[in-house]
Amino acid sequence: MSNIPSDLKYAKSHEWVRVSGDTATVGITDHAQAELTDIVFVELPAVGRQVKAGEACAVVESVKTASDIYSPVSGEITAVNPTVVDNPALVNTAPDTDGWFYKIKLSNAAEVNALLSPADYQKQIGG
Repeated sequence: MSNIPSDLKYAKSHEWVRVSGDTATVGITDHAQAELTDIVFVELPAVGRQVKAGEACAVVESVKTASDIYSPVSGEITAVNPTVVDNPALVNTAPDTDGWFYKIKLSNAAEVNALLSPADYQKQIGG
């Protein structure tokens, strides 16, 4: 299986979070993009939107299916990545770096502690 970055936390629904201060960057995992195959469309949440942990807030479409993306944490969307809208394949080629979806100002930093560690996520996906 792919190398799981050690600086990320994971939702059971295959989103990742990279926290810096009171802001988290969110994307989907390498495992998720591999399951979806070729991603052809990404719809991101509006900047300023308030989301709750577990709430659907973005959509990815692949040649196989459309999938909701759930926010792993609660807070306010502060930025989105226009590059993945213009080039959805970036989610396939760099899912845990340049293929990020949005940044969120955390309203409850403790929610991050409830997410899976890299080792626990690896176990979930059978690694």
